[in-house]
Amino acid sequence: MGTQEALEAGEGPPATLDPARNALTSGVGSPAVVAEEPHGEQRLSAARIKRRPLAAGLSGASAIVLILGLLLTGALAFACLEVYESNESRLLKLRVRELGLVLGTAVPSVQSPLEGAAELADATAGNPQKFRGFIAPYVGAGRQYSSVSLWPLGAGRLAPSVVVGTPPLLASMPGRAATFFHRAARDDLLSVTGFLNAATPSLGYEFNVPGAGHGFAVYAEKPLPADRRSPREKDSAFSDLHYAVYLGRTQKPAALLVTNLSRLPPSGRRATQAIPFGDAVLTVLVTPNGSLGGSFFESLPWVIAIGGVLSSLLSALVTERLAQGRRQAEQLALALDSVASANREMYAEQRSIAQTLQHALLPDALPSIAGLQASALYVPAGSGIDIGGDWYDIVPVGPGRALLLVGDVSGHGLKAATMMASTRHAALAYAAREHRPAAVLRMLSDFVSAAPHEHFATLLCILVDVPRHELTIATAGHPPPLLIEGGHGRFLEIAPGPPIGVSAGDYSETTLTVAPGATLLGFTDGLVERRGEMIDVGMERLLRAATARELPLAELMAELARILSSGHHQDDTAIMGVRWLT
Repeated sequence: MGTQEALEAGEGPPATLDPARNALTSGVGSPAVVAEEPHGEQRLSAARIKRRPLAAGLSGASAIVLILGLLLTGALAFACLEVYESNESRLLKLRVRELGLVLGTAVPSVQSPLEGAAELADATAGNPQKFRGFIAPYVGAGRQYSSVSLWPLGAGRLAPSVVVGTPPLLASMPGRAATFFHRAARDDLLSVTGFLNAATPSLGYEFNVPGAGHGFAVYAEKPLPADRRSPREKDSAFSDLHYAVYLGRTQKPAALLVTNLSRLPPSGRRATQAIPFGDAVLTVLVTPNGSLGGSFFESLPWVIAIGGVLSSLLSALVTERLAQGRRQAEQLALALDSVASANREMYAEQRSIAQTLQHALLPDALPSIAGLQASALYVPAGSGIDIGGDWYDIVPVGPGRALLLVGDVSGHGLKAATMMASTRHAALAYAAREHRPAAVLRMLSDFVSAAPHEHFATLLCILVDVPRHELTIATAGHPPPLLIEGGHGRFLEIAPGPPIGVSAGDYSETTLTVAPGATLLGFTDGLVERRGEMIDVGMERLLRAATARELPLAELMAELARILSSGHHQDDTAIMGVRWLT
């Protein structure tokens, strides 16, 4: 029971069939079997699918992802580093300005005691006792100055008149003293001089009261560290800086006043600023002691670089994994395509064998009956390679008389085909002994039920008397035949008997007379059954197709085959038709 066609020889197959698949036999009513392309499930063996080895190394896409990731990481890290460096330089310039402001504010603290002493000396005409009493708190070990002296200006010999503390170094240098006091007398600023190469390095400060009546200058000296090194105070406002202070606008080692750097000149980022200090200039050089913006911003370029490299590697690995998966899928697709192609060829070959075997179980040709035209076809199922159990035959039983048989064995496969063959041959044998349809069905039922079996069969048995235009019909659970007279059709009402092999029982006969030129169609249920559809719908479809227009018997059979093949049917079908010629 299925979906392919067998057309009687000489009429030609319909256009919907593949001529290369037709196997036509000669003679009136000879069947033709057509093999279609397979559409069923294809069986694949996993053992036959072998994966090809993957190419070593990264694929092009993975390499591109890695390169782009590294380039992007490098660009981001470089940009972040540039921003960090620019920010550090800006912060360092701000810090050196702050340090300059702090050093600039030290001038009043140096000048104030000297200015007060100078004004007191001018007011007291240089009284030594009053001068010592005023300035003594500022002089001594651990105090602001190591030496303060009062110098009368305008005297013949330039020398200090009062000395508090250690003797001033300037007193031992008359020429330098004269030049220094001459320069200091021209403005009202704190005058600064340095003894940086002396055994006891120090700075000298001078202040005089411009326009004073007696003309006194107060001179003080402050010692410098011998090695110019100043310890870095951790809790100071500038603990994040290393610095060096020079006298003048130079950064030569000879001009160094004080520093907390271990090595000069320093390496790395630096900033300088010239700061007015009295009538002199101090040059301040600073370098950062760590990151001024914070450790996070210092490490951010490295975080971006390391994170970017790891992300690039991860992205490249993921891309490579996807590329490998794609290559494996392509290889698997090729293998599956090869297996599917082999399965299609094997499926077609097995289907062809099944159809050939099925055709061998059907009659090679229908017998010729005087006054009666006969035609039959067999249509395999639309899918599957198993042999069906549908069959037909015509048995002549005397002049102008014949027994028409259309049967259907349940199921598919070898056992169903075996039962079909045994049932058909037994029916032919019983028909040769007894011409009554009910008797044939009864003997056949007894024969099948006598031995164990897995399948049952339906059978339509019709005795045709051609000269008398008479039909005698008995059925074993089979669909009723279709009778067409004068362009109108009807399904004959017959009392059904039990299917062959289900249970033993009596079979009744129905006898009726047909009009000249009448057509009788016997068929199996594959012609009218569809999955999910009531059988009445299929019966009505068959009735409309068979009576739509008057056609020669062969063309009518071909039209029924065309209608059948246009739908999706899962069962084999056998159709046999006879038509009275007069």
